[in-house]
Amino acid sequence: MQDNEEVVAKTITYDLIILGASGFTGKYVVKEALKFHNSLKSIALAGRNPTKLTQTLQWASQPHPPPPIPILTFDTSDPQSLLSLCSQTKLILNCVGPFRLYGEPVVAACVETGCDYLDICGEPEFMERVEAKYGEKAVETGSLVISACGFDSIPAELGLIFNSRQWVPPAVPNRVEAYLSLESQKRIVGNFGTFESAVLGIANADKLQELRRSRPRRARPVIPGPSPPKGPLIEHQKKIGLWAVKLPSADSIVVRRTLAALTENPVGLPGVNESAEHSEKRGAFWSTVKPAHFGVKIGSKSLLGVFRFITVGMFMGLLGRTAFGRWLLLKFPSIFSLGWFRKKGPSDDEVRSASFKMWFVGCGFSNNSLVSEANMKPDMEIITRVMGPEIGYLTTPIILLQCALILLSQRDNLPNGVFPPGIVFGPTDLQERLQENGISFDVISKSSLSA
Repeated sequence: MQDNEEVVAKTITYDLIILGASGFTGKYVVKEALKFHNSLKSIALAGRNPTKLTQTLQWASQPHPPPPIPILTFDTSDPQSLLSLCSQTKLILNCVGPFRLYGEPVVAACVETGCDYLDICGEPEFMERVEAKYGEKAVETGSLVISACGFDSIPAELGLIFNSRQWVPPAVPNRVEAYLSLESQKRIVGNFGTFESAVLGIANADKLQELRRSRPRRARPVIPGPSPPKGPLIEHQKKIGLWAVKLPSADSIVVRRTLAALTENPVGLPGVNESAEHSEKRGAFWSTVKPAHFGVKIGSKSLLGVFRFITVGMFMGLLGRTAFGRWLLLKFPSIFSLGWFRKKGPSDDEVRSASFKMWFVGCGFSNNSLVSEANMKPDMEIITRVMGPEIGYLTTPIILLQCALILLSQRDNLPNGVFPPGIVFGPTDLQERLQENGISFDVISKSSLSA
């Protein structure tokens, strides 16, 4: 342990280090980070291959010459190299996935050294395992660990909070359904790493259930009114012009973790050294957030598009259960995803032409007193929307960098421990920062529902 203590004692040199900077998403994170190079005292890039990292920096800097940013090497299989890396920085931005395979050693090194950690993970089993294993130690060492700081799952978290805050008392929400629409002037192509993570998630679904059974049950929020009906397999949501089917993404799981944390901490999480003024502001913010049942669906303007979603889901669900099936999925991603994922990822033109809209359709009661009436159904609807550029390579880096800038500049107001992003960043100015960087939050309509 003495070696570790020596490593921890080293002087902090960097504000943040980007891990996996030469990967598909990592290079776009570097490009976004360079926009804020003046706001950050010092950045470093880290990965296994210095040559690729140098090429990434040159690509991200175009048309300007690359700035003098240090290139560091590390290996996730070498704990000592990770400890050395984490002891040099205030914050690690981890872009090395699948996180189920490569993420835990990085978290362990951050927690050991008291370094803060953000990632772009969308893998529920990894996130919940990290919380269970490192939560207490992170509090002790002064580390803040937050996963899902990209498109998974900040738009869902802040989008739900935004919709919830539109329900002005005595109105209360009962359920909020998110509808994701991916759009492009060309073709929509996803990152192979995302596809691989999803396949591994299906293969290890039993481990997530086993982990949950081994842990104490989390508090459940009290939500006014009845549980929402299950509904049809395919829904036609006419008000937003989409056909939709349930999306088994991390978003609903991450949101439920935030709502559980809020139920256990009704005024939010106190910062490590926050002022009385900030504490009061935090409590006031969370008093305006009302819990609701939450789910996510993926939508298409055509019924044919929904059948395409279902077909890909069936391929992944059936083949992901066996080793040979997983080999087929990962060997031929373009075939089994019907062209949505390919190993080389999208072109720069395909990235630039893509965008997303995430609609939040909230149903609830115009007056909380109506909830107690027998057979009373929701009589009010509020529709909001979060909208932004391509999800994996543009929106994700924007979100990750803004989370990093908040963490670095407002650290005294944030807690130590392992948490989902919503409970930490909800009361901050993250929404305003995202709006200034191309991700919009809008109220679309408020209306009464007929009985």
